[in-house]
Amino acid sequence: MPIVRLIQWITGFRRRRRRRLRAQPFPPQWRGILERRSGSWRRLGPADRSELLGHIQVFLAEKNFEGCGGLEITDEIRVTIAAEACVLLLHRDDEYFPLLRSVLVYPSEYVAPTMEHLDDGTVAEDHQPRLGESWDQGSLVLSWADVLSGAENARDAHNVVLHEFAHQIDEQFGLSEADPRTAPNDAARRWAEVFTRAFDRFASEAQRGRSGPIDSYGATNEAEFFAVVTETFFERPADLRRYDPDLYEQWSRFYRQDPIAWRP
Repeated sequence: MPIVRLIQWITGFRRRRRRRLRAQPFPPQWRGILERRSGSWRRLGPADRSELLGHIQVFLAEKNFEGCGGLEITDEIRVTIAAEACVLLLHRDDEYFPLLRSVLVYPSEYVAPTMEHLDDGTVAEDHQPRLGESWDQGSLVLSWADVLSGAENARDAHNVVLHEFAHQIDEQFGLSEADPRTAPNDAARRWAEVFTRAFDRFASEAQRGRSGPIDSYGATNEAEFFAVVTETFFERPADLRRYDPDLYEQWSRFYRQDPIAWRP
């Protein structure tokens, strides 16, 4: 079979399989987990809820979950994480985080090794506490305790699942690396212009201790800015729009959502 036809067959097979998964009845016990754990679920309208249920079933069928630090993976862990992550996919024809294969879950905050390349050419090794991180080797790491606190409070703009899965989306599309000088079209140029201006303004304000509704961690670099603004967009949308209407508009265009219109 020619390679082009093989790719077409694989793509078609994946799409048919996903349609079947989305059409399956959603297990009642899983819906109970959503009602108990997901603040995002409670804010969605009927149409978005229906779409989210289908995305969750595809996500759970395609991604592997691994418990770390003695944590046993349960349906409650899998469904809660999938629900928060799949909010990012609503109204989009995405590939369900194609760079991701495994989700590693620790019971709580964990310690990860770090390396810093110093100006003199040496490398300093250290250890740093983490709530989550997104790797470029197909894995994503989360603290279950922080998943719970972020999912249950959908108004504080601190949601480790939204944050780390936003990194996956950024890796997929290169959003935080956008350059208006090399943008392929007007929409991409507008995104890059707004993103660059907003990050420069935010980094300057954060240095002076004024970051508005966006967590100051977003000033670390452009990738963290994209992830932190995503948290703010979904959990404090009205505050984000007041802070920077152009920024809110670009996030709304990209995610094809308007969280301001969600249920209070």
